[in-house]
Amino acid sequence: MLQALSRIGRRRTLQACAALVVVLGLLLWWLLPLGEPAPSGALTFSTGVRSGVYQRYGERLKGDLARDLPQVSIRLQTSEGSQQNITRVATGKADFTIATADALATYLRSGKPGADRLRGCVRLYDDYIQLVVPRDSEVRKVSDLIGKRVGVGQPGSGVRLIADRLMTAAGLDPTDDVTPVPNGIDTMPKELENGRIDAFFWSGGLPTSAVQELSDRFAIRLVPLEAPLIKELQAVGGAARYYRSAVMPADAYRNAQQGQAVPTVAVANVLVTTDRTDPAMTEAFTRTVIDSRDRIGREVHAAQLVDLRTAIYTDPLPLHEGAKRYYRSVKP
Repeated sequence: MLQALSRIGRRRTLQACAALVVVLGLLLWWLLPLGEPAPSGALTFSTGVRSGVYQRYGERLKGDLARDLPQVSIRLQTSEGSQQNITRVATGKADFTIATADALATYLRSGKPGADRLRGCVRLYDDYIQLVVPRDSEVRKVSDLIGKRVGVGQPGSGVRLIADRLMTAAGLDPTDDVTPVPNGIDTMPKELENGRIDAFFWSGGLPTSAVQELSDRFAIRLVPLEAPLIKELQAVGGAARYYRSAVMPADAYRNAQQGQAVPTVAVANVLVTTDRTDPAMTEAFTRTVIDSRDRIGREVHAAQLVDLRTAIYTDPLPLHEGAKRYYRSVKP
């Protein structure tokens, strides 16, 4: 009888100990989470034309991402620009990209495939609209482009959107009143230098190397985009509300500007992904973008303008959950 009671007591003691171990284990799991595994796999980053700021920025960011995400294989994919970039990410053909806020708003308003899945990670630097002509050109304002051969950017670019809108605001039909040449920044400078076009539009960070290099070998001038034209542009509403008045500082292109600041239009760039992207991957990607600002900025000046205080404002896109995690982690 005593032996039976002893066995029952030992069994109950063992059961109690086992239950205690389970409770302690659950408590430790709750208090000391092991965390998510490091991001791994492959991702595609859609950039831009080879000599544009998107591509130069992407090439340098890739090195920092490789350091911070050693288990992730990163592929850069050139593109025509913002419009093509957005389409690729929205339809799952790329994982991350950069695009202008006006191009994003246009895509969202159109209700194209995947529009509702787009998410923002970082508000980056601003693009400045640059209307470039030979220094001796008679073109002094956008309306003077009538009858001219004008580089307007490739069909999938952001510059194509703003070029058409600016010419319309100036009272020109962008297809009938000019001869539109659908080239990108990789070829437009040479076309202007050789006299095959009379002017070209470009939308990019300052300075854009292709414009800088052109100004070093050929006499060019930047046509001012004055306040009345910008008011006409903004009056359209919709995506045009993302355009604002800005000034290109006198030293952006020293040879082209000859000490003169140039009024223009600016629009924000946003780092874009979708809700399909893993939060841990997005958090890590966002962290690298912010942390790499100064290093990349020494080579791509526009990257210096990435600011943690404004990076969270990715309008017109909602923030990705992973980006939210990052900003919470650095909140003072």
